[in-house]
Amino acid sequence: MLSPSLAQEIAGDTSAVIGFNVLITDAEGMVIGSGDSSRVGSFHEASVEVVRTQEPATHNASQAQQLRGVRPGVTLPLVAGGQAVGTVGITGTPAQVRRFGLLVKRQTEILLRESVMLRSRLLSERAAEKLLADIASYDPQVVEGDFLVFRAAELGFDLRLRRVAVAIEVTVPEGAARRRNGAPTQDVALVRTELLRTVREVFADPQDIVAGTAPGRIGVLHRCTARHRTAALVTDCRRVVDLIAAQDGMTARVGIGEPASSVGSLHDSYQDACDALRLGGSPAGEASWGSPRPKGGAGPTVHLIAELRVHQVLASVTQSARNRLVDLTTGDLRAQPDWPALRDTITAWCESGFNLVRASAALHIHRNTVVYRMNKIEQITGRPLRDHRTTMALYLACLADQLGSG
Repeated sequence: MLSPSLAQEIAGDTSAVIGFNVLITDAEGMVIGSGDSSRVGSFHEASVEVVRTQEPATHNASQAQQLRGVRPGVTLPLVAGGQAVGTVGITGTPAQVRRFGLLVKRQTEILLRESVMLRSRLLSERAAEKLLADIASYDPQVVEGDFLVFRAAELGFDLRLRRVAVAIEVTVPEGAARRRNGAPTQDVALVRTELLRTVREVFADPQDIVAGTAPGRIGVLHRCTARHRTAALVTDCRRVVDLIAAQDGMTARVGIGEPASSVGSLHDSYQDACDALRLGGSPAGEASWGSPRPKGGAGPTVHLIAELRVHQVLASVTQSARNRLVDLTTGDLRAQPDWPALRDTITAWCESGFNLVRASAALHIHRNTVVYRMNKIEQITGRPLRDHRTTMALYLACLADQLGSG
């Protein structure tokens, strides 16, 4: 429980403060930290009895000479969880150093508890990372779903509960980490820890699994309550984005999958959340959660796979097949200098339920401009946009073109 590196740090710092050499041993009496580094690795015989009895001991010069590796001073047990895990000794005349004994002992035990808590937290985070990674790469032919359910239960998570996967992508501005104190590698770890803490502030249910999945990526398996509402989840995700944006100018985007209640469906939900991130960031997916990119705006930050299913299917088709659809369906339109505007009009027309008012609002232009563009499209294609089958073919071709250009 008491690592040599921590013991040496405590012994060195404490020795410098009190002016007497501090020595720390493990439960077997081996010196693992000392203000006098030459004593590290030696045997301190007095510590064996102190560990056994959990009672402090003092030794004058004559008593110390009779014990191996012992100098005059005081030796006190280090107790954690009711068990002696080592000792701390202070070298000097017992009358001089006795007054420092209890203070050094208590301070060392506090640091020891903090170290244990930190190590436990790090182990829990790594276990959660491994669990989420195994769900993300789950293959029923390789591993049994029940095995992952059992592993999750050991961590306190019930994978049989209904959950929805959330994928968060964070962009850290260059130099942001260097503005913090410490070495760059430590800063990266600090940024990651703060990001995880921020996400857990929002996804605070004890059953929410939050873990880093890759550099700049955080995954969440959010527990769905009986009153689960997509709008509420989107609000939470937007809050995460806002909280992250307040940290050194970082930006974040979120992808949301579908609710799931088994390991297999959780795997699909997480893959869907990642697809929502990827597709939502492309021009074809800019209208996620009913928020088309306004002129000069930053675009939406929360993307639901439920609104990107068509894009997902198109993305799964080969590039050559998409190119053929685009060429055969929009060839004459793509030759026009205002093709991007015409393409956006077709997309908005379809996604607004073929409603002129909603389409003009989505495009942030006057309805007469929409009518003008629609008339132009009909003249060039020779097909009426009110023929929904024709329009849907154009819509799919526009999405394919946007995916290709994204």
